[in-house]
Amino acid sequence: MRNVVRSVAPLVIALLVATACNAPRAASSPTPSATGTPSFTGKTLNIVTGGTGAVYIVYGAGLADVLNKRLGTAASAQSTTASVDNMKLIRDGKADVAFTLADTAYDAVNGKGSFASPEKPADAKALAVLYSNLTHLVVKEGAGINSVTDLKTKRVSMGSAGSGTEVIANRTLEAYGLDPAKDVQRERLGAQDSANALRDSKIDAFFFSGGLPVPAVLDLSTSTKIKLIDLTDSIKKMSDKYGNFYFEIKIPKTAYNTAADVTVSGVANLLVVPSSFDPALAGAILATMFDNKADLVKVHTAANDLTLETAVVGSPIDFHQGAIDYYKSKGAWKK
Repeated sequence: MRNVVRSVAPLVIALLVATACNAPRAASSPTPSATGTPSFTGKTLNIVTGGTGAVYIVYGAGLADVLNKRLGTAASAQSTTASVDNMKLIRDGKADVAFTLADTAYDAVNGKGSFASPEKPADAKALAVLYSNLTHLVVKEGAGINSVTDLKTKRVSMGSAGSGTEVIANRTLEAYGLDPAKDVQRERLGAQDSANALRDSKIDAFFFSGGLPVPAVLDLSTSTKIKLIDLTDSIKKMSDKYGNFYFEIKIPKTAYNTAADVTVSGVANLLVVPSSFDPALAGAILATMFDNKADLVKVHTAANDLTLETAVVGSPIDFHQGAIDYYKSKGAWKK
């Protein structure tokens, strides 16, 4: 698994750059082909993802590549600070498809959290539940940090500003009785910058919410002996206060060659689109993803979790009608 992620990720990032970070906007409708089936050739799609060293950016670039090869679209993957900003880009008409965490998607659609007034909510719908994110709290082995409460006064990266990681990190500290603004020396770094800073002893710990394996954490673990902190006690408190988005999940010791398995909070990842998104294109995107799943798995192993049975379970926001039609055609829609 390690070698696959390391060898593929640079290729995908090169692809990401080659296809451009900011896709052109298109308002044209699909053109019917001779058979009456919509043609999406040349249709621009801006897929908003995440930062370097994380999973969204790799998965999203792979998705853009598959859609371009199989549907003939002009899709590109845009690097962002991830979930919160992605939902704002969907809201503001600057993105067509977004990767986002379930808790952030709920807040965005319902005008809560980062989307509370004076911010505006997002009008968005789900295409699929993709895979689970696991909350990583990474420290150096032997640093004397054995629990979340040990972070008090320490230098801690909470994730990039505008990321789903930052939301979860703030809620995790709060669950342990710590004030993110006062009780830690807060940094706002993405996955790769956080890993680099911990390696160089510029910070003492960092949070990152991502699928297994997170490339930046995986690379860090090859040069630095790391430890992941148990987050069991935060999960029920977070769910009780913010919603039933969080669940127990284990990061196995084999993921990053750590000393033991560790229980952390998990959150579902969604692929979302604006509510006004073309239903035919929504169905075509899903059909392409499922028909070419093997190609997505080559890009990142998180795509292994994409199944018809799980894609329809766990979204806190409504599904797009085009997605519902697709799942019904496959016998997967049971609602």
